[in-house]
Amino acid sequence: MSTLRFHAVIESLNRKPIKIKESKRRSEVFGSNVFNEAAMRQYLTKTALKSVMEAIDKGSKIDRLVADHISTGMKEWAISKGATHYTHWFQPLTGATAEKHDAFFETIGDGLAIEKFGGGQLVQQEPDASSFPNGGIRNTFEARGYTAWDPTSPAFIYGTTLCIPTVFVAYTGEALDYKTPLLRALQAVDNAAVSVCKYFDKNVKKVNASLGWEQEYFLIDSTLAASRPDIMLTGRTLLGHSPAKGQQLDDHYFGTIPNRAMAYMRDLENECMLLGIPVKTRHNEVAPNQFELAPIFEEANLAVDHNSLLMDVMQKVAARHNFKVLMHEKPFAGVNGSGKHNNWSLSTDTGVNLLSPGKTPMSNLQFLTFFINTIKAVQTHEELLRAAIASASNDHRLGANEAPPAIISVFIGAQLTKVLQELETVTKGKLSPKEKTDLKLNVVGKIPEILLDNTDRNRTSPFAFTGNKFEFRAVGSTANCANPMTVLNTIVAKQLIDFKAEVDQLIDKKEMKKDDAIFNVLREYIKTSKAILFEGNGYSEEWEKEAKKRGLSNNKTTPEALKVKVSKSSVALFEDLGVMNKVESEARYEIEMEEYILHIQIESRVIGDIARNHVVPTAVRYQNILIDNVTGLKSIYGDGFKTYAKEQLSLIEQISQHIEAINSLVTKMTEARKTYNNETDLEQKANGYCKKVKPLFEEIRYHCDKLELTIDDELWPLTKYRELLFTK
Repeated sequence: MSTLRFHAVIESLNRKPIKIKESKRRSEVFGSNVFNEAAMRQYLTKTALKSVMEAIDKGSKIDRLVADHISTGMKEWAISKGATHYTHWFQPLTGATAEKHDAFFETIGDGLAIEKFGGGQLVQQEPDASSFPNGGIRNTFEARGYTAWDPTSPAFIYGTTLCIPTVFVAYTGEALDYKTPLLRALQAVDNAAVSVCKYFDKNVKKVNASLGWEQEYFLIDSTLAASRPDIMLTGRTLLGHSPAKGQQLDDHYFGTIPNRAMAYMRDLENECMLLGIPVKTRHNEVAPNQFELAPIFEEANLAVDHNSLLMDVMQKVAARHNFKVLMHEKPFAGVNGSGKHNNWSLSTDTGVNLLSPGKTPMSNLQFLTFFINTIKAVQTHEELLRAAIASASNDHRLGANEAPPAIISVFIGAQLTKVLQELETVTKGKLSPKEKTDLKLNVVGKIPEILLDNTDRNRTSPFAFTGNKFEFRAVGSTANCANPMTVLNTIVAKQLIDFKAEVDQLIDKKEMKKDDAIFNVLREYIKTSKAILFEGNGYSEEWEKEAKKRGLSNNKTTPEALKVKVSKSSVALFEDLGVMNKVESEARYEIEMEEYILHIQIESRVIGDIARNHVVPTAVRYQNILIDNVTGLKSIYGDGFKTYAKEQLSLIEQISQHIEAINSLVTKMTEARKTYNNETDLEQKANGYCKKVKPLFEEIRYHCDKLELTIDDELWPLTKYRELLFTK
């Protein structure tokens, strides 16, 4: 037992949980490493504090002179916390966060130095823009780009570095990050929602989109992960036969959290408390060694920043506990993959959740307005919403038995479906007094009571209403939440703008009363949005056929899904609302297509390497052992050896067949890769990798996994599923 695999298993079995100290209440340490309002009150002048708060609440600009005061206070606070460096922390289109650290240190001559951090350094920096994905916006030799401070997301200290959340734009002004379009989309939905809210409450001045994400992940011992080249290079297992026991007993879900995992979670939660990430829930997920954590809802921009930060912190904390965190949507075949459900809602500055029913018919009419408009937005832009969660890794999860299908639909439950059916029968035009009474008392007024019992969940629904929010369940675990949140808030903003225009037209031209106009428009939306509503099993073939009849898209692969991003209607949508211009939309399409190609290309190289350099040589070694055994039997029994060597000879033949198939398939895959590497058309290249290269993975895997079942366990070099999934 000299292979790396067995050394890794022995080392992982000898691990002990790290002791975690929690000396204070969480409420006492929460946000202590965040330059939040409490810290600003202590370190900023009244003028500087007022300027920052107005920037957060109203989006007003901060004067450069005031920025100098803010930077001084921020620096003193950071140094008092042990910080030595600062960085503009941003989210380029790589899917990871980025940072370049500068010291507060500055020389002033005569061998003297000071700690310096001015307003200019706070507000703007110039990282190299050409080295990040830009989709053709910048040439390689045109390096300049800008990071600009986002005061709506507070600065924080991680380690000894002051991290300042920023946007990232090209020298020519185009967004090169996830945050910039998100901020624009949030502004668009704010403006549109406030206008609609005025129908119900003239005091509403601001509407915030809120987000609560649920992060699923796997924990694997670091030595076991290191023994698998596929995990280290791609984040998932490209080979591996399912173990005899997987998740079929449902014994892991919500079970007792293993000791090492619990120590990791406590340590992670301590870090989150310091950073102001309000994590609240932790539990075992369905698959072995799969877990989940979730926070309290926050304003969407801050929630996106916190999730991006969390994914980085998770890996760093895991290293202390000798774990590797697998964020991949499908790291193991045959067991559940990981998602990141995005729970979304809209709330007013008057404290009202617009997707939560109230106690009066009027507040429920407001609820129905935003509820139905959201459904209508999804109906109109379902392809764009599918594109927002498209990736090479999420393709493995969507449509599997634990995740929603690639067909976007909305689940609202039987009770609310009945409410919409009743609203659909509203008379066109002005309502009679009886209709108004029936609607307000018998339909609209009863919504809170209905929702008390409307607790159904549909795990196969990509987009489900869950009582006071919509849950976008199709988002993948590796995703930056900004992508789906940008699209969702944009399409809802567009829909609310259209809704208000239609209602105002009925009020102005048809001289309808406000309630009549609202009911009339909502009734038409219910009729035209029926196709998107689905309560059944999303995995069934019947639903695929039904969805096709309804005109819903079923873009199962990323290249198919992404095409809508550069359609005329999508480009116009983002341009009209000021979320992205044509150049930015096209750049993102190019970046995401290129990223897809590179992911498949890397996986292809890795599976080819493992198959030929790990699996085949091991198969040959075992085959030689069998041949030696057969030769020995022949020397003992002579011509009658076949009676005693029948099984060995059969195994030798099977192994040869698998070896031949593996080498043939790897050669075929390599040639296909070469062909499409020479393809200049991006769409053709992506489709080639998708349809000609990627399908060979499963064929190669089949033969490798058959050999895993055949070859002596002590010879097999790759850590097996039973060890990866059941070593606690």
